Amino acid sequence: MAGPDYIVDIDGLKPPVSQQADRVSLRGRPWLAVQWKCCSAYSRIYRNKAGTMYEGRCPKCGKPVSAKVGPGGTSKRFFEAT
Repeated sequence: MAGPDYIVDIDGLKPPVSQQADRVSLRGRPWLAVQWKCCSAYSRIYRNKAGTMYEGRCPKCGKPVSAKVGPGGTSKRFFEAT
């Protein structure tokens, strides 16, 4: 199997090539899980290419969130965004 079992590609409904490249570039990148209180949604946010912070947006309303990477951080992987 070429990728994770939770990604389903349906012929005729595949995302544009640019989005496919974005999805492939996220494989293996560190992530944090976020429960979005604003819209009762869940998503992952990924570490930026510079490796300085995790950045993402609510999948429903687009509200941004970021978390800095640095010494003395946390081992938590799940967070809530309000």
